[in-house]
Amino acid sequence: MHPPIAASNDKPLFTPGPLTTSRTVKQAMLRDLGSRDFEFMGLVRDIRDRLLALGGVDSETYAAIPMQGSGTFAIEAVLSSAIPPEGKLLVIVNGAYGKRMVQMARIHKIDTLALEFPEDQRPSLDEADRMLASHPGVTHVAVVHCETTTGVLNPIEELGRMVRARALRFVVDAMSSFGAIPTDLARGEIDFLVSSANKCIEGVPGFAFVLARKEALLETEGWARTLSLDILAQWRGLESNGQFRFTPPTHALLAFHQALLELEQEGGVEGRHARYSHNHEVLIRGMREIGFEEYLTPELQGPIITSFRYPEHPNFSFEEFYRRLNERNYVIYPGKVSNADCFRIGTIGRIFESDILALLAAVREVVLEMGVELAPIATRG
Repeated sequence: MHPPIAASNDKPLFTPGPLTTSRTVKQAMLRDLGSRDFEFMGLVRDIRDRLLALGGVDSETYAAIPMQGSGTFAIEAVLSSAIPPEGKLLVIVNGAYGKRMVQMARIHKIDTLALEFPEDQRPSLDEADRMLASHPGVTHVAVVHCETTTGVLNPIEELGRMVRARALRFVVDAMSSFGAIPTDLARGEIDFLVSSANKCIEGVPGFAFVLARKEALLETEGWARTLSLDILAQWRGLESNGQFRFTPPTHALLAFHQALLELEQEGGVEGRHARYSHNHEVLIRGMREIGFEEYLTPELQGPIITSFRYPEHPNFSFEEFYRRLNERNYVIYPGKVSNADCFRIGTIGRIFESDILALLAAVREVVLEMGVELAPIATRG
C-alpha cells in the first residue's frame, strides 16, 4: 500500500461524505481558472475519460456527464431526463435513498412503482422479476448500489442482467461505491450510473456525474422535464465546445482531478477497495471488543459505512456519545435505520488504520466516562 498523503489538522470524518481529503486535493483548489480557459476544458475532458475508465468502458459506448450540484441533483437529473412521458419506473428499495428516488420520480409525475424490502436484507431477484412480469409497462428499473442507510451492498450485476433480459433500462445510484467497489458498467448492463465527487474518489463537494450508455442517452431527446438537469443537453454542450452550459464548479473540478490522480497512485479501484476493506475490518473487530454490535449480518455488509446498534444500557445516550467524540475531534454519523436505534461510522476518505485505531481508543474512553458497561460481543451468549 502506498504511504498516506498527509491531510490537514481538520477533524477526521468517519462519515459517508463529505469526507476527509488529502492536503494535496485541497491545495489543488488554490488557483483560479476560467470556465472557458483551454487548460480547464482539457482538464474536464481528462476527468471524463478517467471516469469512464474507472467504470471499465470508453467513450465509444458510454458518455461521462458531470453535473453541477450534489449527488441527489444528478439522480434527479437522470430520473427527470431519461424516462419518457409515457414511461414507468420501478425502484427497488431497501433504505432511505431508494425511497428518495421514489419521491423524486413522483414529484416529476413519473408513473412509479416501489418494490420495498427490509433495510437489513438484500432485494430478492425472484421478487423483482415477478414484479416486472406483472407490470409489463415498466420501462426503467432503479436501485442503490451501496445503501448508506445501513451499508448494505445490493446485487447490481444480477439485477442488471435481469433488467437487460427484459429489454428495460437500468439506473444505478452508485454514490457511495463508485471508485472503491469494482464496477464494470457493461458487464452490469448499467444504462445510467450516478456518483458524486465527494465520496470514494475523495474529492470535495460541488458536482456529481452520470455515466450513461450512449444508446440510452441519445434516445432521451425531448424527454427532459427541466432545463438545468437535462443530461443530454449537458453532454452535447460538453462535446461541442468543451464547456458546461451553466457556471461550473471550477475549484471542485480542480480538486477532483487531483483526487483521480491520487486514486491511480493508490492502485486504482482495487487499491482503494483494499484500504477501505482493511479500515472496515479493523473497525468491526475493535467495536465488537468494546461491546458494540453491527446492525447488518456480515454477508450483507459492505466496507463503506457500518451501522451499529445502540447498546442496551441505561447510561447510553447517542447525543452525549456523539458530543464527547466530537470534543475529541472525531466525527461520526447518526443513524438512518427506521426500525432500530443505530449510529453509523464510515471507513472511507483519506483515513487509514491508525485513524481507525485512534477512533476506537476515543470510543473506549467515552464509554467509560459515560458509565456504560459493555461486554465484548464475542463473549456474549
